[in-house]
Amino acid sequence: MHFDLADLRIFVHVAEARSLTAGAQRAHLSTAAVSGRVKSLEAQLESRLFYRSSQGVELTPAGERLLQHAHLILRQVERVKSEFSGYASDAAGHLRIFANTTAVIEFMPEVLADFLAARPGITVDLQERMTSDIVRGVLDGTADMGILGIMVGVEVPSRLKTLPFSQDRLVLATPLDHPLAEREEVTYEDALDYPHVTLHEGSTLFHYLEMKALELGKPLPVRIQVFGFESACRMIEAGVGVGIIPESCALRYRGHMRLSVRHLSDAWAYRERSILIRDDHALPGFGQELLDIITQYQSAPPLSPAQRTPSRP
Repeated sequence: MHFDLADLRIFVHVAEARSLTAGAQRAHLSTAAVSGRVKSLEAQLESRLFYRSSQGVELTPAGERLLQHAHLILRQVERVKSEFSGYASDAAGHLRIFANTTAVIEFMPEVLADFLAARPGITVDLQERMTSDIVRGVLDGTADMGILGIMVGVEVPSRLKTLPFSQDRLVLATPLDHPLAEREEVTYEDALDYPHVTLHEGSTLFHYLEMKALELGKPLPVRIQVFGFESACRMIEAGVGVGIIPESCALRYRGHMRLSVRHLSDAWAYRERSILIRDDHALPGFGQELLDIITQYQSAPPLSPAQRTPSRP
């Protein structure tokens, strides 16, 4: 086999775009040239990589396998380049991180701000993804690392290395005068009887809560959707509805908002924040540094019973 890295890059462009024409545009080549390179690659591998139709192309099983290898090979090449470029000049390189909603909104901006300020040659692509996409992205090499909250019942493939770094749980936030504010602990099913303030539909937390509601045979009663936990808490404080948020967020916003916070008794509400990687030794030096910084991150401590509900005037 004598295919080169350019062939793999072209193949990845076509596979991700699901189109020879769109893939050619990404590769800055003609469609005919890209088609010829793909056919040459198929001949080298003696395998058909795409199903072609008038709507575009779809990967064959062989194509799916090659895409996983291609992602890993190309990202490893980039790591080699970044590692050796650091010897000639300031450290430079790129990391792609897939993370859940809480990580993207709450603590990764703080972590990355200090990290990137001290390393001007490093760039980071932080993408909010669903849990399944995070796991798949790290597995196939699309992402260098994943950050997610592993809940009860969530299994991680043994091929991935899991690095827990903090703990959190989901809680119910309500206005002070809400009926559920009088309870010490509530179930998610109880909360579904009231209108909810949720994050936007593209967030991992929204999809997770929607799935758990369907498992209970109930719809998630959405009153309004917002783009951050602070906005959600302001809506809840105003009496728009109730909301499920991470306890670390509840403690932060409870300090200056009039909220009642109650633990959910559902087992899945407990979460262990973890980093997923394929192999920490395969990360570039700056990737290892970021890994160490994240694993040392400590979220706010859990709420004590006295903190969950402020005293009424």
